Amino acid sequence: MGATAGAASGGSGGRPPGDNATTAPLGDELPNFTEEELAGLRFDASGVPLGPRRVLPLEDEPSAMVARYLFPTERYRGEWKRHWVHLTNPLLIGVFATFALGYLSGFLAKQDVAGMWVVAVVIWALVMSWVAWTVADWYFDRFILTNKRLMLVNGLITRKVAMMPLLKVTDMKYEQSPLGRMLNYGTFVLESAGQDQALSKVDHMPNPNELYLRIVEEMYEPAAVEARLGREAEEE
Repeated sequence: MGATAGAASGGSGGRPPGDNATTAPLGDELPNFTEEELAGLRFDASGVPLGPRRVLPLEDEPSAMVARYLFPTERYRGEWKRHWVHLTNPLLIGVFATFALGYLSGFLAKQDVAGMWVVAVVIWALVMSWVAWTVADWYFDRFILTNKRLMLVNGLITRKVAMMPLLKVTDMKYEQSPLGRMLNYGTFVLESAGQDQALSKVDHMPNPNELYLRIVEEMYEPAAVEARLGREAEEE
């Protein structure tokens, strides 16, 4: 807000009285940020931050799955899949079921019980189908940030879309267990003024610190995001 006000006052103070030159509305002008301020918000070609702040690079376009949930005037800021650790339990169950099938196959071969072996294979196939379904569900699970709201989209057959406007977020934090700090994932907890919250907790989010900065910047410094995007467009 201070940068916008300063730009507006500086432009009008230098105009002589009676000058009828037209100017664009203040709402259409981007605030003037210094190179030092923008340095911490940009990345080089290798993805390394140019300044002390670490903010995830902005994606250009949403995926086809996410684009259908955005309205035309909404500005897309990014989408994320959950961390791979979200699949730990299903994958461990699949590995255990495979080893169990191998052991049971050898045992039943010695007992010469062909019917039980077929039952074991059917059970193993059902378990592996569930694991494959869980992996596919994880792949299509998306956490989305725009300049208006946060969204969580999940489900393959029954699609669920949870949403919380940024203006309604009264408190936000992320939590990291010791393992989460080692593998760089965390759980986001969102609170709003309403009683019923469609989106309140999102676990296993990757790069939680950088994602936290991205959301907070969008909530409190949207002008900085627009200035960075405008500067990057000019450089291209």
